[in-house]
Amino acid sequence: MQLEPKKMTAVINRLRRAQGQLGGVLRMLEAGSDCADVVTQLAAVSKAIDRAGFAIIATGLEQCALEGEEAAGIDRAKLEKLFMSLA
Repeated sequence: MQLEPKKMTAVINRLRRAQGQLGGVLRMLEAGSDCADVVTQLAAVSKAIDRAGFAIIATGLEQCALEGEEAAGIDRAKLEKLFMSLA
């Protein structure tokens, strides 16, 4: 199954922000920053990546569910929110 690039814009943006955060973590480590601060930022990066993954899965599920059916009765944002609530 191919993911539609238009539906992946928010995920791509989230991953780019996470990439920037990860760069910040590396700079913190190189500068000898406080352990707690580094771990806090690393946890934020991890959460952003996890959420991006769940969003990709939710989009894939939506595409599977809608294959051959009309999309009128199913709201993508609602489907994603429901799936994300399980995480």
